[in-house]
Amino acid sequence: MAIKFDKSDFDKISKILNVPYEKEDNCYRFVINNQKENRKLSLEVYTDIPIGDKRGNLVSVYTLSTHLQLHFCSSYVASEMLGEITFIAENSGKVSGLIIEKGAGCSLYSNVESKILSGDFTKLGPEVMLSGIALSLAETVLPEIEDNEDDS
Repeated sequence: MAIKFDKSDFDKISKILNVPYEKEDNCYRFVINNQKENRKLSLEVYTDIPIGDKRGNLVSVYTLSTHLQLHFCSSYVASEMLGEITFIAENSGKVSGLIIEKGAGCSLYSNVESKILSGDFTKLGPEVMLSGIALSLAETVLPEIEDNEDDS
């Protein structure tokens, strides 16, 4: 079940990213400008909009050189300690996460096997380990991960 974002969610996101937001219809927009590191990004969260023949939440990020989207965002994790928000989408045992940092950085991890979020990271190759560690916070908001022997 997808999250139904409300004002308190956007207030929490605003606090952690340390920027205000603007609301227009069902779009909430945050602009983060890190002049010290010459980085700027815009984060837009569209709530309950048509996406194809379904409805869902859409998260878009715009930077000077990138445009990223996360369709059907089902939850998010707000980490005050890390100063970041992780938007999560889950489908058929795969997790995608879009991480927005208060310093105007962003990362996208897509189609990650949900099993590796709770596994032993030391058994993963270094190229895979980072996604497991980065999305491990998502474990708190995902449905219980089933240990499925059929890896097809």
